[in-house]
Amino acid sequence: MIEHPAPYPRPPDLIGSSASAAEHPRIRVKILIVDDDPRNLLAVSEILDEPGLELVLAESGEDALRHTLRDDFALILLDIQMPRMDGYEVASLIRSRSRSSCVPILFLTAYNREDMHVFRGYSAGAVDYVFKPIQPLILKSKVGVFVDLHRKTEEIKLKASAEKKLLLENLRVRGEKLEAERALRRRDEHQAAVLRGLPIALYTSSLAGVDRHLRFTNDSVERISGFKAEAFTDPSLWQSRLNPEDRQRVLDGLRAVGGTGAATLEYRWRHVDGTERHILDQIVLNRGEETAPGEVFGMWFDITERKELELSLLHASKLEAVGRLTGGIAHDFNNMLSIVIGNLDLLQKSLGADERAHRRVQNAIDGAQRCAELTSRLLAFSRRSPLQPTLLDLSTFMPGLVKLLNRTLGERVDVTLNLGADLPVVCVDHSQLEAALINLAVNARDAMPDGGRLSIEVRCAEDPGATDPVTGKSLQISVADTGTGMPASVLAHVFEPFFTTKEEGKGTGLGLSMVHGFVQQSGGTIKVESAPGQGTTFIMSLPALAEVNTTVPVITSVNLPDEVNGNGRTVLVVEDDSEVRQVATAALKTLGFRVKEAGNADEAVAMLEANPNVSLVLNDVNMPGTITGIELGSIVKQRWPNIEIVLTSGYLKEGQDIGHFEMLQKPYRTSELIAKLATISSLEMKDSAQP
Repeated sequence: MIEHPAPYPRPPDLIGSSASAAEHPRIRVKILIVDDDPRNLLAVSEILDEPGLELVLAESGEDALRHTLRDDFALILLDIQMPRMDGYEVASLIRSRSRSSCVPILFLTAYNREDMHVFRGYSAGAVDYVFKPIQPLILKSKVGVFVDLHRKTEEIKLKASAEKKLLLENLRVRGEKLEAERALRRRDEHQAAVLRGLPIALYTSSLAGVDRHLRFTNDSVERISGFKAEAFTDPSLWQSRLNPEDRQRVLDGLRAVGGTGAATLEYRWRHVDGTERHILDQIVLNRGEETAPGEVFGMWFDITERKELELSLLHASKLEAVGRLTGGIAHDFNNMLSIVIGNLDLLQKSLGADERAHRRVQNAIDGAQRCAELTSRLLAFSRRSPLQPTLLDLSTFMPGLVKLLNRTLGERVDVTLNLGADLPVVCVDHSQLEAALINLAVNARDAMPDGGRLSIEVRCAEDPGATDPVTGKSLQISVADTGTGMPASVLAHVFEPFFTTKEEGKGTGLGLSMVHGFVQQSGGTIKVESAPGQGTTFIMSLPALAEVNTTVPVITSVNLPDEVNGNGRTVLVVEDDSEVRQVATAALKTLGFRVKEAGNADEAVAMLEANPNVSLVLNDVNMPGTITGIELGSIVKQRWPNIEIVLTSGYLKEGQDIGHFEMLQKPYRTSELIAKLATISSLEMKDSAQP
C-alpha cells in the first residue's frame, strides 16, 4: 500500500461555497469521498465541512458503488490508488449506471502526473484532478464550483417543478372553472328549457296600481296568451282581456300589493283565439330605495288543464253521488212497480169484454212502464243495470240497425254507415247497445230541425285509454251529425242526469246519462266533441275481444209464442218481498204451473231437498241472509243440474255478476215472463211434476 501524506490542517478562510449555502439554505448537497486511508478521509472531510454540505465517506470502491446505488451525489472525490478495485475501474462502473452517470468525479492522487495517466483518468469519466498533498484552497475552489453548479441546477429543477405545479394547478383551476361554467350553462339551458316547456311566464312591472306595464322575460307568454311579449307594453291589453266577473276582485288585489308586499291572484283571461284561459298570477314586491319606486316581480301560470281536471273530478263526484242515490232507491221502487204492473196484468185478463176498463188498465200499465223505463235509465246511468252481454259482430249487426234508424229518423235525415275492415268481436248487451245508438241518433235528429246528415263509423283502434288488456285494441263507434252543436257551457253537463236543453215535457234528461252508464258498465269509454254551428260527434269505445274461432251469429229479435203451458210442472219462486212473490206466483199459476214459495235462500234449499221434481227456480238476486240469489243459483246448479235458473232483480249492486244465468229485470210484465220461459227449452222436455 502506498504511503499517503498526513492530514492537512483546515485553513482559516472559507470559500464561496459558504455563500452559496447561505443563498440556498434549503438545498443540501451530498459529496461522496472515497479513499482507502482513513486519515485522508478525515483530512478531506475537515477541509470541506461546511453548513449545507453532507459528506459521505467510503473506504473502498465496493463501498462507494453501494452508496451510489442508494443516494444521489453532487460530486464524487475518488482516490485512484486503492486495493482490489482502483479509481479508474470504480469511475467506469459509476459512469455505466444511469442513476450516477452524470455525477462529476474528481480524482485524488499523489502520483500519475504523466499525461498518459491523466488522459486515462479523463477517459474513465473524471472531470478534474486534485494532486496530493492537497492544497485546501485548491480543493475547496474546485469543489465549490461543482457545489454551486449543483445548487443552481437543483434550484432550476425546483423552479421548474414549482412552475410545473403552478401550471398544473392553473390548468386544474381553469378546468374547474370551465366545468363550473359548463355546469352553470347547462343549468341555465335546463332552466330555460323547463321554462319553455312549462306554462309559466316571468315578468317585471312597475308598481303603478292597476295600470300594468308588463315586461315578460321569456317567450312562454306567447304560448299562454297568443300575444308576443312586446304587445304587453300597452297597459290596457291585460285589463281589456280580463274576465268581467273577475275584474273587480283582481284589481282590488293589485291595489293591495303595495301594503302586503305579495299577492296570489287567480282569474280568467281571454286568449288571442277567443278561448278563455285560467291564469294563476303570483306577485312579489321588490321595494326600491327611499327615493326610488318599487318594482313588481311576477309569474304567470297557465292552470287551465288543472281547472279542467278539477271540474271533471267534481262532475264525476256529482255523477257518482246521483248513481249511489239511484241504486239505493231502485230496489224498493222496482219492487213496488212489479206489484203494480203484475196486478194490472192479472186484472186485465179478468175484465172480459169491457173495452173502457181495458183501456183504463192499459193506461195505468203504460204509466207504470214509463216509471219503470225512467228507473231503468237511472240504473243504466249509475252502472247498476243488469246487463246480459253476448258476443256481437257489428259488421252484420249495424246494417240492420241503420235500416231501423232510417225508418225512425225520417226522410230529412240522411244516415250513412262506414264499416272498417276486419272488425273485432265485442261482448256487450246488444239490446242496451241498440238503445244507446238509437238514443244518440234521436238526439242528433233533434239537433237538425231542418234535416242533415248522420254519419256512423265503426272501426278498430289502438286506444290506450279504452282498450282490452288482452288484445290491446278497442272497437270505436262514432256518431256524428251536422246539427247546431253545443257551446262549452252545455258540453260540460251533457252526461249529467236530468240535464236537458229541450222544452219542458219533451225530454227527461236521462238519455245521454243512460248511454254514459251503459258504456262504462261495459268496460268502455265515451267522449263528445262539439262546437256551436259545427255539429256534434259522440265517440264510443268498447273493449275488443281476441279472435273467436266460431262464427258469431247476428242477434235478432225472437218471435215468442203468446202463451206458455206449464202442464203442472213445479216452479219454486224465491222472493223476500211477499207482495212481489204473490204477483209472480199468481202469474205462473195462470200459465198452468204448480208453484212453491220461499222467502230466502235457506228456505229455498230446504224446499228443493223436499221437492225433487222442481223444474225451474225463479229467484231474486238481492235477498236478506248470508246467501245471495246468485250464490243460490250456483248451489242449485251444482246439486240439481237439471233445474233451470232465472234470476230477477230491480238492480245489481256494484261488483255483482250474474254470469251465465238467465235474467229477468224488474218490473216485468206477464208477457215478458212468458217470453223468458219460452226460451228455456228444457221445460218442454221435463215430465209433469207430481203433486
